[in-house]
Amino acid sequence: MAELESSNGPGQAILDLVDKAIGLQTSMVRNNIARARQRNPESTPAEVIGTLEKMYVSALTSTGAAVGGAAAAPGVGTGISLALSAGEALSSLELSTLYVLSVAEIHGIPLDEVERRRTLVLGILLGESGSKSIGKVAERTGQHWARQFVKAVPTETLKQINKVLGKNFITKYGTKQGIVVLGRAVPFGIGALIGGAANATMAAFAVRAARHAFGPAPESWPAEIGSAQP
Repeated sequence: MAELESSNGPGQAILDLVDKAIGLQTSMVRNNIARARQRNPESTPAEVIGTLEKMYVSALTSTGAAVGGAAAAPGVGTGISLALSAGEALSSLELSTLYVLSVAEIHGIPLDEVERRRTLVLGILLGESGSKSIGKVAERTGQHWARQFVKAVPTETLKQINKVLGKNFITKYGTKQGIVVLGRAVPFGIGALIGGAANATMAAFAVRAARHAFGPAPESWPAEIGSAQP
């Protein structure tokens, strides 16, 4: 798997987490969609995307609160607390990646190329700054970049885009995660609130960014998953 360009150090560690997260198997993505369809197999793509959003926000909030509470429990040292939070960063990225790729699959966007996955995940987690960077490098503008650009832009251009997104992600995600990690190392109870609230905010931000990036849900299911049974 190709790696994003980065200097050694904390920045590379963050990008290593991204690489591991985007390596999710397509089967996991489709299983995630199937879970969202379980209650009503006849659900429309729009309804399933709505369910995926709720699942994502709930899972990410619960993960942050659980780690925040455990890290701040009496008798847990600061070193262990920071280690717990560092491990949770991967869980957060995996959950976020699973959500983004699940929505992409419903929109019929190919997930077989690593660079396209990277553009989707990094662009959405960076929000407005991500969409601006993508438009600038791709020399294209317009709404719903995930649906329009990622399918059409050549892989070499995506690599250029991902270099820019990677550098921005190191700055934004690394700084925010550092603040959240330290916030969880406070007295028991407060850490859980900080962890849960921080992840809830991150999830809500990603959901808004995904809606902007993908646009309205398709009216029909892609052939690859349309006949799949939940």
